Amino acid sequence: MSENITEDINENIEPPEVKLTTPDSPETSTTPKIETIWLVVAKNRRVNRDWEALIQRNPENARRCYKDLQTTPITRQPGRVFPLKGKKYRGVWEYEVTGGDRVFYVPDETQLKVVVFYAGKHIQPAPTP
Repeated sequence: MSENITEDINENIEPPEVKLTTPDSPETSTTPKIETIWLVVAKNRRVNRDWEALIQRNPENARRCYKDLQTTPITRQPGRVFPLKGKKYRGVWEYEVTGGDRVFYVPDETQLKVVVFYAGKHIQPAPTP
């Protein structure tokens, strides 16, 4: 009996990270394989829901963002991808998806993992992880 209660409790606990929804892409099957693919995850389900809303608003830009996060998350792209400055933003990167939408994330080079902690409208000041 206590085993069933434990299972019920575990089902209701939100995991700390959720795999970020992959934008549907017709060209993914024809895209050549890239040697290093990073795992891209959302910090939690709320972030993944916000990401899905961003996909609905701007599917092409979201697809490009996801591909860049998988392949080159720590490569600067002037005006589009860059690390944030300041102690409280150490290790945090910003990706400009559109003029009004941003993705904030923390790349982990040792695990080849990107944790997205914000996806949505550009806000000031930038959110902290």
